[in-house]
Amino acid sequence: VQLQASGGGLVQAGGSLRLSCAASGRTFSSYTMGWFRQAPGEEREFVAAISGSVDYTSYADSVKGRFIISRDNAKNTVYLQMNSLKPEDTAVYSCASKRLGVVRTPALWNYWGQGTQVTVSS
Repeated sequence: VQLQASGGGLVQAGGSLRLSCAASGRTFSSYTMGWFRQAPGEEREFVAAISGSVDYTSYADSVKGRFIISRDNAKNTVYLQMNSLKPEDTAVYSCASKRLGVVRTPALWNYWGQGTQVTVSS
């Protein structure tokens, strides 16, 4: 599985961005997809995840109510709609995939895409 993230950029506090992650392969719908972020000097942290069948989503408390994860299995793509952005959301955002289940520990995810930088100015 190869993952390609895009959509990052510079935005003012209160603004919105939508990240996309395109996946290769014919079994996309069987993979749980997730987004993680890493700020300078910080550890990588879980942001959101969505099950393959789209019937389950999970969010970090810090983004709940502001971010929405979704996926289009016909397009092999997962999205992260980020609203009401705050300066503390500034980080490199990466998408990841795994078989079965949603976990928040980065080491338990199997495949990673390259990151996309999100910078929120105050």
